[in-house]
Amino acid sequence: MLDSVRRRLQIDWLVSNLRWLLLFVVILVAFLDPQHGFGGPTSLHLLALLGLAAGYNMVVTLLLAVRLFPRPLPAVTLGVDAVLAVGLVVTSGRVESPLLFFGLLPIITAALRFSLLASLGVALFIVISYLGLEFLQPSPTPLAALLPRLVDAFVLVLAAMLTGLVGQQMKRRVALVRRREEEEELRRLRARHQQSRLIFELASTLSATLNYQRVLEAILDVGEIGLRELEGRAVPLVSAILLFRGERLHVAASRHLPPRDRRTVLSGQQGAIARALVTAEPTLCPQPGRDPELGQFVSMHQCREAVTVPLRAGFENFGTALFGSPVPGIFTADYQDLLVALCNQGVVALQNAQLYQSLIEEKERIVAVEEDARKKLARDLHDGPTQSIAAIAMRVNYVRALLERRPEEVPEELARVEELARRTTKEIRHMLFTLRPLILETQGLHAALEQYIAKRAETDPLPIHLETQESIDQLLDKDQQGMVFYIIEEAIGNARKHAHADHIWVRLWIEGNAFVAEVEDDGVGFDVSLLEEGYETRGSLGMLNMRERAELAGGSVDIRSAPGEGTKVILRVPLGRNRG
Repeated sequence: MLDSVRRRLQIDWLVSNLRWLLLFVVILVAFLDPQHGFGGPTSLHLLALLGLAAGYNMVVTLLLAVRLFPRPLPAVTLGVDAVLAVGLVVTSGRVESPLLFFGLLPIITAALRFSLLASLGVALFIVISYLGLEFLQPSPTPLAALLPRLVDAFVLVLAAMLTGLVGQQMKRRVALVRRREEEEELRRLRARHQQSRLIFELASTLSATLNYQRVLEAILDVGEIGLRELEGRAVPLVSAILLFRGERLHVAASRHLPPRDRRTVLSGQQGAIARALVTAEPTLCPQPGRDPELGQFVSMHQCREAVTVPLRAGFENFGTALFGSPVPGIFTADYQDLLVALCNQGVVALQNAQLYQSLIEEKERIVAVEEDARKKLARDLHDGPTQSIAAIAMRVNYVRALLERRPEEVPEELARVEELARRTTKEIRHMLFTLRPLILETQGLHAALEQYIAKRAETDPLPIHLETQESIDQLLDKDQQGMVFYIIEEAIGNARKHAHADHIWVRLWIEGNAFVAEVEDDGVGFDVSLLEEGYETRGSLGMLNMRERAELAGGSVDIRSAPGEGTKVILRVPLGRNRG
């Protein structure tokens, strides 16, 4: 609708400007031909008529300038132009008028704005009026003098026919162009609708799964369906999703790729893939078989065209989507836009799936760590308080027997039972302390370690030396302090049980942007490589448990030992979120 109004205004502007041009030519001719112009007997009438014509065209120009041009006005201006043409002839010498050419304006206007019949009708009106003036002469005109007038009339009629035919051709071409534009616009609207529907379907599919493999498969499936719907026919298509594993691109999902291609590994440093990753835009590749990286796929040698679309979120590249076809020219701008939208949706779903997978793995690790902690508690209870309580029960039975046979030994034996019970109580309190040291939450890591070492000294003569600064633990948050305490306690427990050491040292310090805790003993040591190879069989040492606890807090554990050289357990915890 707006386009048709715009075209009508353009034609009206053209006619208005042509009217100004012809009026200027009329004034010029009137000056150059005084006999029939401004020097003639009807010059005042001619001047008045030109003034009216100029005023009338000024009104038309103003209406066009303010875009206020009523629909009946073109027909009105056509009639006014026809009457004006006849008036100019009458006021400038009648049949001898040099201004008959002004009649071309309404003839051309009728051809452009209306039809061939309208143009012929205007021409006949002007010709009849023109020849009628000849017959109104008081004396008949000789045939020889009438012939030029007939030629002029024939020229006007011929001009009407020619301009009418040209106008019809122009209208047909304009209508054809308009129809093509409308069809193209309709095609674009349908393509956008299909794209929106496909993207909605993909989003619905992706929202229903947190399996990243299904996400990749959905991108390829919807991409193939989208091409078929945009083209309106089935098109052979080869597609794949390439994801980074380390620094290399591996095929994570594919359609119509042979087994050899599915095992292909690329660097992503050359050709169309590299351009797509660098520019973060889809890259069209004619003759993909000649591309330095795409050419490594056997299937790409059968394709005439391929397009690569980056899988990117922010500044992070996950990989690229690859589509190829033996049919050239099918990867249009609309289809590339669809692929970009699909890949953007896919990347978001891929991120969600990866986050979900990470959460599942983290949950499993936490469960495993807690399970190890429960197993350790069960072992400690079995090796410590359980054995002590069993010994107390045996001694109580022994005391009962002494009461009957040697009563004088009962007080001494009861003293031994009391000592064993007190020691068992201390062990249980120590275990409760290590499970949940309240002082760790109230006074921090340094105070908790001091109390732990003091309680350990009550039941174990092995000396433990603490080397630290009192305020150093303030750089760690509560969760990190708890993790450091449990790992130090685990390392000390391992040293007590297995190292046969004379001394244990606990050191805390800051190294760069990391908090470092070290537990060292001067015991027998062991071969670390053997430990790394058999965590499951050597799990009683608790090394795996320490490393997993450290990783949960973003830290790491390094174990250094050799037979006869003692052992060092070094814990590093990053301080990025606590410093500054």
